[in-house]
Amino acid sequence: MAHTIILGILLFFCACLGCTSGRENPSPSRNYPLRVLCTTGMIAEAVAAVGGRHVVVEQLMPPGVDPHLYRPTARDKWRINAADVVFYNGLHLEGRLEPLLAKRGGFLPVYAVTENLLTRWPERLRPLAEGGGIYDPHVWLDPLLWAECVRFVGERLAELDPERAADYQRQAEQYVAALLELDRYAREQLATIPPTRRVLVTTHDAFGYFGRRYGLRVNSLQGLSTLDEIDLQSMNALIRELVAEQIPAVFVESSVSPRALQAVVAGCQALGHSLTIGGELYADCLGPPGSPGETFLGAFRWNVDTIVAGFRWGEPG
Repeated sequence: MAHTIILGILLFFCACLGCTSGRENPSPSRNYPLRVLCTTGMIAEAVAAVGGRHVVVEQLMPPGVDPHLYRPTARDKWRINAADVVFYNGLHLEGRLEPLLAKRGGFLPVYAVTENLLTRWPERLRPLAEGGGIYDPHVWLDPLLWAECVRFVGERLAELDPERAADYQRQAEQYVAALLELDRYAREQLATIPPTRRVLVTTHDAFGYFGRRYGLRVNSLQGLSTLDEIDLQSMNALIRELVAEQIPAVFVESSVSPRALQAVVAGCQALGHSLTIGGELYADCLGPPGSPGETFLGAFRWNVDTIVAGFRWGEPG
């Protein structure tokens, strides 16, 4: 009798594990609407647009928080495990969250929205100079790359909830259309910047995809992560470059301290070059409610307008 009970318990647990057998073959969720947890505001907006009324979206990182620096809390573990599906950026953007996401991903659906880019179009990603299969994670700053991530979200939601697959596909393409219109606007506006001024300087190397898409040379004090150190030699080299090329403006980021770029401005002024802070850009996160960067589409347009205005600073009337 005891052996029969033990066998029954083992079979029960095996069946439970089989029902949550990993992300390779996700089964339709019995919950409706789907509870979706997203790491960043950019992803949360995309998932909400694609999922519509079929999803309830929760954002893990608050507005204004740098995902490179974000430390998961004890509550985050519960939030990750309570969701039907988790979407994160990947490419090491959320480095300190990765252990939690990997643990969850062994049993329940966890998706990096950049997965399609990495597996199907790695040539469209910006590799680190030292190689090693490490890529720039800031893909949302190229609307065409972000459009592929949005389509990936639609495909995964359709797998989890096949009854509403047509809705996810249609809504994904609607959001993609908004991204393509945003790209058209950016190309038109940024094309007005004189070629001699097309150098975009920010605190960390977040705008590489943006610069590649719109023909801007990008420079920064830090590498791809805000965890990277700023060394005095690099700062002095940047000051000399800005003075030599008479670049009118540099740009701070909403989630990064402006002190380093303020020091660059002071260094240029000490050498007789009138450099200014051209404005604040949204790079790694969106802004708080009521700000120009409250939505991704709004933040991207704000960035374009701010960069154009900054580069025009000091032009002859």
